[in-house]
Amino acid sequence: MQGTFHWLRVNIFCYATENEELIHEKTAELLGTDEFECDVADSEHGNKIIILSAELSKQRDIVPIFTRLGKDVIDELRERLDEKIDEDCVLFMRLDKQELVQGRYVIASHGDVLSIAGKIVSHPARKEIAKTKMTEFLNSLVIPDTWCHLP
Repeated sequence: MQGTFHWLRVNIFCYATENEELIHEKTAELLGTDEFECDVADSEHGNKIIILSAELSKQRDIVPIFTRLGKDVIDELRERLDEKIDEDCVLFMRLDKQELVQGRYVIASHGDVLSIAGKIVSHPARKEIAKTKMTEFLNSLVIPDTWCHLP
């Protein structure tokens, strides 16, 4: 059986004023792995910015991420698929970084986020087919009524 995604990429920026260890820990909690690429850049003011990124290609690694997001996020994502999937069949989603460090997952539209992009398997590669495939995927998820995040 073919998976839903060719790949899933996750990126998060950690600024000098933020707790890098906490952001790393909470991102690892969502992804189920603490194996990230770590790049360092300088802001326009000379402060250090750490960029954590990961790329997953195995469905067994990708599916649990969506399960961890919880029912509310999955329901919102399902309702907004038309705006979240582009013409190249790529899903784009951003999670609020401040909520993330509190152990909560909330879809965001601002810039201080954990960004997720995933290439949806779609043959032929058309947005409508990708939306159908993504809807089927989201509907197939088994999500607990409550998801407990320990401090």
